[in-house]
Amino acid sequence: MPLLVTAWLAFVTFSQSPSTPPPDQKAHAAAVIAAMSANEYAKVEEQFDDKMKAALPAGRIGTIWEGLVAQLGAFKGCGADVRVRTIADKQMVISPCEFERAKLDVQLAFDTANHISGFVVRPVTPAYTPPPYANPSSYTESDVTVGSGEWALPGTLTVPAGAGPFPAVVLVHGSGGNDRDETVGPNKPFADLALGLASRGIAVLRYDKRTKVYGPKMAGLPGMTVKDETIDDAVLAAGLLRTQPRIDPARVFVLGHSLGGMLIPRIAAGDPKLAGVVVMAGLAHPIERTILEQTIYIANADGAVTPDEQKTIDDAQKLAEAVAALKASDAAGSAPRLYNAPPSYWLDLRGYDPPAVAKGQHVPMLILQGERDYQVTMAADFSRWKDALSARRDVTFRSYPALNHLFMAGTGKILPAEYSQPSHVAQDVVDDIAAWVKR
Repeated sequence: MPLLVTAWLAFVTFSQSPSTPPPDQKAHAAAVIAAMSANEYAKVEEQFDDKMKAALPAGRIGTIWEGLVAQLGAFKGCGADVRVRTIADKQMVISPCEFERAKLDVQLAFDTANHISGFVVRPVTPAYTPPPYANPSSYTESDVTVGSGEWALPGTLTVPAGAGPFPAVVLVHGSGGNDRDETVGPNKPFADLALGLASRGIAVLRYDKRTKVYGPKMAGLPGMTVKDETIDDAVLAAGLLRTQPRIDPARVFVLGHSLGGMLIPRIAAGDPKLAGVVVMAGLAHPIERTILEQTIYIANADGAVTPDEQKTIDDAQKLAEAVAALKASDAAGSAPRLYNAPPSYWLDLRGYDPPAVAKGQHVPMLILQGERDYQVTMAADFSRWKDALSARRDVTFRSYPALNHLFMAGTGKILPAEYSQPSHVAQDVVDDIAAWVKR
C-alpha cells in the first residue's frame, strides 16, 4: 500500500555531481515553470525529447500541474536558490517553488540540444530534528546488521543509558522501499519512535527494508512473497535483539506500521518468543481494495473527478479484478506483474485475514489507529481488529482523533500534501506504547 504522495513524477534517475551552473539553464527552467503556471502547456511539450514525448502524451503535463495545484493550493512562485547538477550529459535544474500549502523542488533536466529530458517534483525536505519529547542524553545509538549474507541489512540500535536490561522493540515498515526511519517527505516516524521510546527506557531496533537495499534483486526474485519482503527480516531482527548486551531477551516486542501492522500476526507466528506486538494502522482487508479506495478518495478530494483521475480509478479496479482472477499456477508461471509485484506476492496475501489469524494467537497486542487516516481507516480496518479481538483481555485498543496515517496531528480533511509538512509522531502515541511495553 503506497503512502501518497511523496514524489509525483520521475523520469530521470542519475547519480549527481556538482557543476558550475550555466545561467541560461536556470533561465530556461524558470521559463518552463512560468509556462506551466500560465497553463501554456503546449510551449512546454514542444520542448520534450523523444522519451518525454512517449512518457507524457499531449495534455498529460497539464493534468499533472493542475493536480499539484488542486492538492497544494495556488502556485506562488519560485525562490532564487536554484541549483544545477551535471548528470551524465544532461543538466538538472532544481528550483525551490512554493504552493499555497507546500514547498516543492521542481526538477527539470535538459539535454545537450536544450530539450526537456526529465521532470521531477519532490517535497522540499528540511533537515530532521528530533521530537521535543526525545532526550538525547538518555540514549546512545550504534550501527548493527540484521541478517547476514546476500540479504544483510544495515540498521540502528537505540539503547537507553544505564545498565539495563531493557525491553526492546523492533520497528517493521509499511509497503515500498522504506529506509530505517520510514522517511516520508520531511518526516521520519520511525526515528521519532526510536528516540522517544529510548528516552523512556525502551531500546529500539530499526533497519533499512530489504526492498530498499536490494530493490533490483528483489524485483527479479522468483516467487517473491511478503515473507521475503518483510517477515523473515522482522524475525531475524527480534532474534538479534536477544543477543545484545543490556537487552532483556524475555522482553522483545515487534511493532508493525501499515503493511507491517497487517503482517504482525504472521511475524508473531514466526517468532513465538515475542513478549508482545504492536499494530499501528494495520491493514485488515486486502491491499488491492485499499489501493482502489485510496485512489477514489484522492480523485474525489476536490469534488470533481477528471478523465485522468477516472483512468487511475479504473486501473485500480482492474488490479482488484486481476488479483481475484489469479490461479495458484500463476505463482510459478509467467503471468504478468501487477503493480510491479509478481503474482506470487498477491496470491500469498489473497485470503489472508490478519484479525482472524490474531484471534487464534496468544501474544499480547496493542492496536493503535489514527482517526484521520484515509489509507487505513477506522471503519474498514480498526473496527475489524476490534470485532475480532475485543473479547481478549490481553489486547488493548487506542485511537487518536487528530492523527493521520503517520500518527502525526492535523486538522480538517486530510490530503497527501499533509505528509509534506514537517511534524512528529504524537507524544501520546509514544507514551502509550512505552506504558504498555513496561506494563
